[in-house]
Amino acid sequence: MLSKRIIPCLDVRDGRLTKGIKFKGNVDIGDPVETAKKYYEEGADEIVFYDITASHEGRGIFLDVVEKVASTIFIPFSVGGGINSVQDMRDALNAGAEKVSVNSGAVKNPDIISEGAARFGNQAIVLGMDVKQVPITADIPSGYEIVIHGGRKHMNMDAIEWAKTAEALGAGEICVNSIDADGTKDGYELNLTRTIAESVKIPIIASGGAGNPQHMYDAVTKGKATAALIASIVHYGEYTIPELKRQMSAMGAKMRMSW
Repeated sequence: MLSKRIIPCLDVRDGRLTKGIKFKGNVDIGDPVETAKKYYEEGADEIVFYDITASHEGRGIFLDVVEKVASTIFIPFSVGGGINSVQDMRDALNAGAEKVSVNSGAVKNPDIISEGAARFGNQAIVLGMDVKQVPITADIPSGYEIVIHGGRKHMNMDAIEWAKTAEALGAGEICVNSIDADGTKDGYELNLTRTIAESVKIPIIASGGAGNPQHMYDAVTKGKATAALIASIVHYGEYTIPELKRQMSAMGAKMRMSW
């Protein structure tokens, strides 16, 4: 059985680490490079970097910050935000990322997934999904809708069907972020995560809502995710990564305790 992963998420705005709740009310909470270094030294399995306003502002990702983070950590590193072409992917990978996360750009141009997978390999292409629970309709039979541009634009697309499409196009992994749970620390949206995990064969990362180790354990067991994305609980010093791993391991999850 593969070890479950803990993945700190660095949301970056204007080159600074930021955090909000349900994609709103973001505040500056520090330097992303120093924070990435800290989590790497504590034993994070991977790090995810999102330039959260790049798509909305119609610009590329802050490559200088990517380069600085990549030169500081030596674990898998995924970046997203403003990636709308194969050249954007190439630039992020050349800056030191091992994976690129496509979200809004892939919704608008799904071919970017297959083109990126053909150029860089499936393992390098992560589909980021921002999902909001909505009333069930003919277009959204699951009741989970894809929302893009940092939660600003509803797409009338069913999240489960989009996950299946992305897998068929060549995505190697899917990060499922519940907007409803984001930053609340009330637990992951387990039904959403589990439904997508049961609909595809590629790894699923649960995102949005982590408040304690029990939530994370539930995400990788009941939610059937292979990894738990975390932010607030480590950014604000409520837990360290070693503490989270020890507690999840004690509950029965297989964790990598050291490199």
